[in-house]
Amino acid sequence: MNLNLPNKLTVVRMLLIPFFVAGMILSRFFGGENINVFVLVSLAIFIVASVTDWFDGKIARKQGLVTTFGKFLDPLADKMLVMSALILFSVQSPQWIDPVAVIIIMARELMVSGIRLVVANEGVVVPAGMLGKLKTAFTMIAIVLIMFLEGIGIHVFWLNEILIWIATALTAISGIQYLLAYWDKIDSNK
Repeated sequence: MNLNLPNKLTVVRMLLIPFFVAGMILSRFFGGENINVFVLVSLAIFIVASVTDWFDGKIARKQGLVTTFGKFLDPLADKMLVMSALILFSVQSPQWIDPVAVIIIMARELMVSGIRLVVANEGVVVPAGMLGKLKTAFTMIAIVLIMFLEGIGIHVFWLNEILIWIATALTAISGIQYLLAYWDKIDSNK
């Protein structure tokens, strides 16, 4: 398979996810009380993966390299990276974020993916809206801040909660926006 640069960056992001997850899992068993090197390494991996997301989209649009492969894999890689982080955060001990927020975010992501699948059968491509992009950017920033604080040994659950619930609100609102925009395409008689 001959991949263009944006698609190579997306593949790199996908390949980084298991290393991110492994670092977070190791942090539970071998992390220090004050400085958790495994969380900080996972944070670095998350940042690199997030930067590839920004660059692959920018390069693909600027150079006209948008492909069907990229349209499929890019959002999948984004969702896998973010959901991996949020799930791992909700099972940390002590808990970093509220699992209810994770459930809401997951539900929205599944709903939007479902909408995209349904309307694709009608030849409609669902582009990422401005609110969806804001949601993604804020969620990634929140994840980075939470990991940084936890990695240097500052566990401030209420601050983590504020960050994740703002991300959850943006996620829910953008999900409702997608649902309303494409509701007419979801025909219960088909």
